[in-house]
Amino acid sequence: MNPVFFQIGGDNWFSWIIWIVFMMVFFLFYPRIMLSQIMWKLERTARELEILSEKSKGIVIKEITKKPNKTVKDSVSRFFEFFMIQPVALDPYGIIKKFDHLIQNQKERFRYFVKQIAPKLNEEKQACIQMGLAGGITVHEIAKIVRHYVELIRKTKSIQIAMILQMQLPLIERIARAMFRGTKALSKGQPIGDGLGPFIIANLIGSKKTREIEEDILMAETKMDGRLVFLLKAKGPGGRIGRPGKAVEKLIRTNKIARIIIIDAAAKLEGEKTGSIAEGVGVALGGPGVERSYIEDMVVKKDIPLDSIIVKMSQEEAIEPMRKVIKDSLPEVKKSIKRSLEKTRRGDKVIITGVGNSSGVGNSKKDVDKLARWVDIYERRLKARQRKKR
Repeated sequence: MNPVFFQIGGDNWFSWIIWIVFMMVFFLFYPRIMLSQIMWKLERTARELEILSEKSKGIVIKEITKKPNKTVKDSVSRFFEFFMIQPVALDPYGIIKKFDHLIQNQKERFRYFVKQIAPKLNEEKQACIQMGLAGGITVHEIAKIVRHYVELIRKTKSIQIAMILQMQLPLIERIARAMFRGTKALSKGQPIGDGLGPFIIANLIGSKKTREIEEDILMAETKMDGRLVFLLKAKGPGGRIGRPGKAVEKLIRTNKIARIIIIDAAAKLEGEKTGSIAEGVGVALGGPGVERSYIEDMVVKKDIPLDSIIVKMSQEEAIEPMRKVIKDSLPEVKKSIKRSLEKTRRGDKVIITGVGNSSGVGNSKKDVDKLARWVDIYERRLKARQRKKR
């Protein structure tokens, strides 16, 4: 007699039949039970993301006006459905110009909408609202996509799609919650991790005069180690990114540039230390690549060396309010700049541009000191909340 037979009941045929029926029921219904469990988790997450989306909308509306009427609420809700269709890339020739055209159209739509709905706010506050809208739209889009797949799973009963979505949920939730906190910070004009580049440049500018040489890009001239340095950053303290690529292109056309140094925040790998510095070559500039392309085209024509200095942080830390460890990377970044300048000769002209979002980052050393105090206070409050939770 088979040993397995004795284990499940021996000569007791009734037990044997019950065991077979149990296994049949198990294999028939277990996938449905597992799908129900997964759907419960997915539905809960979808609702949480939709709540975050509504809260994001509420934050933006509150920054527009303390007493919003139905017109304001409906207008913001309608604008949260804004989208941009990417251009055709089957023939790559001219794709940069297509992207540039669409991006400028998108900026203009945001600018026009905020001016229409909040005409009494000053220019800097309107810039913050524009960035807050961009963050809120991203949270809204994440919530809609998750809801789409939840409803698709409910209709098709596909456990494969359910398991794939469930495996992605931890990352999706992390990004959505970080973007929600970023929406709050941008709407209020608070500094975020991605503002590291403008923060460094504002410190280097000190009390020197600045002028706008390109859309939302300020420039100051200074002497560093005997070199004439052009310092570039997005205009603050409103949330702006500007057109750093076009600004660098303009300077290269009118000056004999010996070297370009670009400072930016960069996504770190898990296990790497936030605030650590890395030096390399190339254009450290994110986004769709339009501004990056302008710089690359010019440096190739003029044979100009490119140095990049990055400060590492996670994707969440780049979106959320600036942490103290990021702010404290300033001395090390200055040392990296000094090392890059040593590769040039005295009297050479050098461009140093700080890439990133200028939300909460002013245009002088005085503004930088104010930002540093804000970051220190925020860090203490954040750690106090973390201790309370533990």
